[in-house]
Amino acid sequence: MINTLIYWLGSALVGFISLLPLKFVAWVGRRVGGVFYFVDKRHRQVALNNLTMCFGHEKSPAEITAIARENFRRLGENYACMVKTYTMPWSKLKASVELDGMEHVLPRVAGPEAQNRVFAVGHFGLFEILTRFNQFVPSFHIASTYRALSQPGLNRVMVELRNRSGCELFERRTEGDELVAMLTRRGAMLGLLVDQHAGPNGLRMKFMGHECSVTPAAAVFALRYRCPLHVAICYRIGLGKWRVENAREIQTTINGRRRPIADVTQEINDAFEVAIRRDPANWFWVHKRWKPPEPKHPRKTASEPDV
Repeated sequence: MINTLIYWLGSALVGFISLLPLKFVAWVGRRVGGVFYFVDKRHRQVALNNLTMCFGHEKSPAEITAIARENFRRLGENYACMVKTYTMPWSKLKASVELDGMEHVLPRVAGPEAQNRVFAVGHFGLFEILTRFNQFVPSFHIASTYRALSQPGLNRVMVELRNRSGCELFERRTEGDELVAMLTRRGAMLGLLVDQHAGPNGLRMKFMGHECSVTPAAAVFALRYRCPLHVAICYRIGLGKWRVENAREIQTTINGRRRPIADVTQEINDAFEVAIRRDPANWFWVHKRWKPPEPKHPRKTASEPDV
């Protein structure tokens, strides 16, 4: 009963937000995010600690605090706009989205025979806008993984909302086999979020100058299924406006030989670091990204690496 109630309340909120203008939704989201900077002490402290660790040697405490406050405003804007943009037809949304570097990902063969591609994605700006990528390149169909929310009602709302984009979604812990089957087809563009703590089975490597656990998922999939690998970053360029930038292909082979997974993954990390330094408030600082090593656990499935 409670799950059904939460589902209907969530659906009603989505319906209400869908009626509002995008810029107004973004404006309100920023105000709500600004309030949460003061209300949410735990995540505020995580953000300040992360920023101090990464920028403390080059920025003053006042500058770090200003970045953290703007980060909370951006997060409020992003969450609100995520709901709104998922309900918008592309004909209306495209005026708010710029695209740079598309020439790096256009298929050599159009249509269903286009070679599959893998995108390493981070929590930059309104990153969920990348689920609309097939609007830019209709010859591809878009796929990604997600982690189901623990609350069934809210999870149902989120899945239904994300399905509006036309992106094919796979629950990362339970639908690994289905994801693998999808990659056996042509014309797929798989986006993987790979910038958060990867747990005990991740690779220990440097990110923003400090060691952390990193998922090799993007590198593993690109190498295993022989897909070109790219990094995509979403930047906020104004109130309710974004630019998606696509990097040149990250080489997974040299002279016909596969590069080590760790080397490819480090190159993804380096690209993320450049994006963070370009606009520090645009990334997800409220996550405990840098954690000490943990004992390794056996993988539950061999079909998909930890993501």
